[in-house]
Amino acid sequence: MSSRLDWQELPADVRKAVEDRTGLVRNAESASVGRNSAFAASLHTTDGPVFCKGGPTDSPQAVMHRNEAEVNPFLPAELAPRLLWRVEQDGWLLLGFEHVSGRHADLSPGSPDLPFVASAIEKIGTVQPPAARRMIADHWEAALANEPANEWAARAPRHMRGATLVHSDLNPLNILVSDTARVVDWAWWRIGAAWIDPAFTVVRLVAEGHSPRQAEEWAAQFEEFRKAPAEAVTAFAASLVCLWGRKFTHTAATEAARTWTEHRKANGPRLR
Repeated sequence: MSSRLDWQELPADVRKAVEDRTGLVRNAESASVGRNSAFAASLHTTDGPVFCKGGPTDSPQAVMHRNEAEVNPFLPAELAPRLLWRVEQDGWLLLGFEHVSGRHADLSPGSPDLPFVASAIEKIGTVQPPAARRMIADHWEAALANEPANEWAARAPRHMRGATLVHSDLNPLNILVSDTARVVDWAWWRIGAAWIDPAFTVVRLVAEGHSPRQAEEWAAQFEEFRKAPAEAVTAFAASLVCLWGRKFTHTAATEAARTWTEHRKANGPRLR
């Protein structure tokens, strides 16, 4: 999302529908990060602050907002902000969330935020997800079908099946830390193997300055990651390079995925 609309740029009837739920909006502070919402802002209202995000119902991003609305009732209050209301009006879908304070997580080596992040990942793994659909293995298989052949990456989907809720986008911008860590932006949630979110976090740790070995040692505190087949983790790392390499060629996350994959190939299982 290249730019966002301000509060006053939303259609008048849409703003009224929101204020029917929040009270008068005195001030709206646009979010400085994120790319999937045409509108995202902290609304300071007569009834208190609320975080509001959304966009046109005919946009590709609308399904992401519906995904968030679907999974939110299953998430513990100590893990994610509560969805307070949703508005569908004049071709717009807006979601209103509990406003939580916090800063974006610091994932650098030695950061005091790392135990909070680990606790949040543990909580995600205990959530009973919505009905078994949105399987990450199926999504991964379809996405890889559109990429150039890669023998390692092609093995990833077969290892990714499971019944655990997966956030799948645990980058620092999606983790707010205060006296705990709360995870936001659940647009990409899926269901799959319990080691997947720890593995996603390995990439983010490498991007923030950990060596691949250090990042894997951190992720080994999760039993599911520790017990994951070595081939599964290597294939997953290679699949990230395939899926991110074309669209996000020079980002820190893609470079971290490449570094991790090279480490895995040099020190892990061989193709058989």
